[in-house]
Amino acid sequence: MGSDPAIDRLDVSVYRVPTDAPEADGTFAWNSTTMVLVQAQAGDATGLGWTYAPAACAEMITELLRPGVVGLPALDVGRASVAMLQAVRNASRPGAVGYAISAVDCALWDLKARLLELPLHRLLGAVRNKVQVYGSGGFTSYDDRQLADQLTGWALEQGIPRVKIKIGESSGTETGRDLARMRLARNVIGDGVELFVDANGGYTAKHAIRVMTEARDLAVRWLEEPVSSDNLTGLREVRDRVDADVAAGEYGTDLLYYQRMCAADALDCVQADVSRCGGITQWLRIAAVAAAHGLEISGHCAPHLSAHVAAATPNFRHLEWFHDHVRIETMFFDGCLDPDGGTLTPSAAPGNGLSLRSADMAAYRIR
Repeated sequence: MGSDPAIDRLDVSVYRVPTDAPEADGTFAWNSTTMVLVQAQAGDATGLGWTYAPAACAEMITELLRPGVVGLPALDVGRASVAMLQAVRNASRPGAVGYAISAVDCALWDLKARLLELPLHRLLGAVRNKVQVYGSGGFTSYDDRQLADQLTGWALEQGIPRVKIKIGESSGTETGRDLARMRLARNVIGDGVELFVDANGGYTAKHAIRVMTEARDLAVRWLEEPVSSDNLTGLREVRDRVDADVAAGEYGTDLLYYQRMCAADALDCVQADVSRCGGITQWLRIAAVAAAHGLEISGHCAPHLSAHVAAATPNFRHLEWFHDHVRIETMFFDGCLDPDGGTLTPSAAPGNGLSLRSADMAAYRIR
């Protein structure tokens, strides 16, 4: 490594992967997932970052972000982060622009760690060797057999002691099926595994309270987005009335979003997605804001992008082992992690420890 290597290239590619079965939650349905992949190069080292987002994020990266990042010192990730925020002022930070920034930021942190020949979690300052995960999927589009098979795989075969299913089907209009699927999940996993549920904003506050009251005997431990993450009043109303921990925040893309959420006293745990929130740079700041309000932070999706920063976050709770993203990441990368027993151990290899399986990815590339 040179004394001060510069970022030489910032390459972007887009992949679209069909799901292995129709997938849906309380408010959305999909049959494919798009990954925008960034490769940041300095000399012989290449860092990897990505986001699950519309293909248009690739254009944002090449048009808005790349000109201000290429040529900067590769070790100065903070400088690149500031340059990206300045570059998107007129494009507005929230939404897909934030996702684009996240992919680049994660690639730059991975590049820095590889240049320094350090595992990323060691560069960030690890506080733990293992990261707790929960199995996540349980889509509303699954029939009972699909749901039971998935839960059995996580809880009984892999020994993951916490699992999550989707509820709030059809924007909360299928309450009977929601409750039936929750009961099925509890019967499959038994009493020794924690049951989490995610309504994806499909309920009103009072409806969510009624559902959870009826399901009280199921000992649900985690209620995610009973109402929209933007409805802070509704989140607090639900939090004050249910036993489960209420969580939200997966769509946040800037620090002030999380400051408002924490200040509203609306949550028991903050969610952040490193592929959306501004990358590792902003994740660390968000975690600090949560800690200042006495809250833990949970990682949303993209588990192989998140594991290293999770290991370096003192107030971290757990990471989502999301079926859709796990499937894509294990298809696309060598060096993926093993969730057996309910934890991930970040790789000791430089950076995030991943390498591209380019031949396997080629068939899915759309840009």
